[in-house]
Amino acid sequence: MSDERSWTAERIPDQSKRVFVVTGANSGVGLATTRALARKGAHVILAVRDEDRGRRAVAEITAAHPGAELEVRRIDLADLDSVRAFSDRLHADRTGVDVLINNAGLMAPPRTLGPQGHEAQFAANHLGHFALTGLLLDLLTAGDDPRVVTVSSPNHRKASIFFDDISGERTYSPMGYYNQSKLANAVFGWQLHQRLTAAGSPVRSLLAHPGYTSTNLQTSAPVALVKFLFGRLLLPLAQTPDQGALPSLYAATAPDAESGHFIGPDGMGELRGAPKRVDLAPRAADPTTGNRLWELSEELTSVRFGLPAAG
Repeated sequence: MSDERSWTAERIPDQSKRVFVVTGANSGVGLATTRALARKGAHVILAVRDEDRGRRAVAEITAAHPGAELEVRRIDLADLDSVRAFSDRLHADRTGVDVLINNAGLMAPPRTLGPQGHEAQFAANHLGHFALTGLLLDLLTAGDDPRVVTVSSPNHRKASIFFDDISGERTYSPMGYYNQSKLANAVFGWQLHQRLTAAGSPVRSLLAHPGYTSTNLQTSAPVALVKFLFGRLLLPLAQTPDQGALPSLYAATAPDAESGHFIGPDGMGELRGAPKRVDLAPRAADPTTGNRLWELSEELTSVRFGLPAAG
């Protein structure tokens, strides 16, 4: 990578005529990502669960940037039927997609299950994005400089995939299963890179994380201890959503951001700072773990990519 330490959103190349899908685009890092892309001429599809909040986000951005090309489409990533309906609408409308940013996240709720019976964090953070990527892969393949950016977390480095208790039926901890979902994001992003490369695909798969950023992910966390720790006690250490969006924006737009790269902040502990390439946990790149999670994800979502398995 070049001098990414001085990289800011002002260095995003012109994105006119390019279409981005950003999940969780109505608040926090997703909203900051959308705002920065809109300023550079991108057409951004805000993929959100709450359409009213999505429309308010659009109004906020267009008030400052009247020419912004934005549209709101509903998706509930914890509900695989909703994910498939979102994809079906894009295909029916013949909407091309150049970049998919898998940004939306759910953090540390009490154990709940999605409509298909999967633990909510694993469902919304991983399975929904896995399915969405697979269902949009044909549109991405035909895109201009196509990329998939999947947002993980430094927490993936201290996580495990609980293959024998994937939905926490026997032992559930809110942060333990949040960390599992972030490791799943990292495993997926790396596996996707490996498989796309083996297939000779033009699509790049990159990973990003926002460091410690002040968003409603922490301040509205359902578990009181998590909300107090991350939403109040440590909040003075957090960076703004505009800063937290920089790794995703770099991964999505920088010409020298290569497939397989993991982009995070350059500061101490990767908590804050300018985007740089950071290390992926060895277990995230472990082919046995990767192939096992991929096969499980295909089974649980009924979405198959048709890409060769990674070695």
